[in-house]
Amino acid sequence: MTPTVDASPAEVRPERRNPPSPQPHPSVVTADTEGAMTDAYVSRETEDPPLAQEAKRAVEILNPSGEITMPRPPRRRTMCVANQKGGVGKTTTAVNIAVALALHGNRVLVIDLDPQGNASTGLNVPHHSGVPDVYDCLIDGAPLDAVTQQVEGIPNLWAVPATIDLAGAEIELVSVVARESRLKRAIEAGGSDYDYIFIDCPPSLGLLTVNALVAAEEVLIPIQCEYYALEGVQALTNNIKLVRSHLNPKLDISTVLLTMYDRRTRLADLVEQDVRNHFGEKCLNAVIPRNVRVSEAPSYSQSVMTYDPGSRGAVSYFEAAQEIALRGAQVGGVA
Repeated sequence: MTPTVDASPAEVRPERRNPPSPQPHPSVVTADTEGAMTDAYVSRETEDPPLAQEAKRAVEILNPSGEITMPRPPRRRTMCVANQKGGVGKTTTAVNIAVALALHGNRVLVIDLDPQGNASTGLNVPHHSGVPDVYDCLIDGAPLDAVTQQVEGIPNLWAVPATIDLAGAEIELVSVVARESRLKRAIEAGGSDYDYIFIDCPPSLGLLTVNALVAAEEVLIPIQCEYYALEGVQALTNNIKLVRSHLNPKLDISTVLLTMYDRRTRLADLVEQDVRNHFGEKCLNAVIPRNVRVSEAPSYSQSVMTYDPGSRGAVSYFEAAQEIALRGAQVGGVA
């Protein structure tokens, strides 16, 4: 008789249990999630992706079809872009706003009155020694049309360049008759009809800037969103009052544009509040941010409007140009 052997604990098998029910894989669409995914898909389809939005803005700014237009003023507007402090964006503002207006149906002239010739560089206009320039108007009395050049690639834009000869113009103007109104006479002697004339001033309050203030009827002041920029504005406004009292009673500060705005700093917000409280409605709603594309464009002899029309800098200058055009149409322009 065979003895029975008890099973050892190691040989005891565990009780069978039913396996857990499988969970649906995240990639599997169930009846519960199908509606939510469909809604998300539709919401994505209704919004253009960032690249498409940028391309759309670029087409609007470059305006190749000419369908988008900015209102033209009933009379010519002559604007002096001035600020005695350097590096606040005077040249950049004059060039980009002029290009934006020209691309959208306005006839625009840019006069480079800065001996550095940066506006001429930004518009890709020849300004080497020997080229007829604004110096010939100030010293020799040449009419403006004799030194005006067409800006390549932009049909409605012209420029008067500045060469190195302009560096000594301030000294030579001291002995010239009616030295403060030489530029005004040159503009009046020109026969061309422009909607806008922008005069890019040097960073000083010398005779060149005084000539620009006498020739213009509006002043556009770019103000950098930094504390030091506020200090120079008081001296500029005092100088404008002197010119208005003695030389040009029609002169007025019509436009103030905040430039180089850095949203990361509280200082930029404080400067913006101070400027808007002081100048009120003269401040444009558009604010120009710090943007590397704006700084890169002159190295390619272009404005940011043509260099990278979809960038934040180009869009901001486009909005500023729109405001200037709309305000000019509302007030009836300046003779």
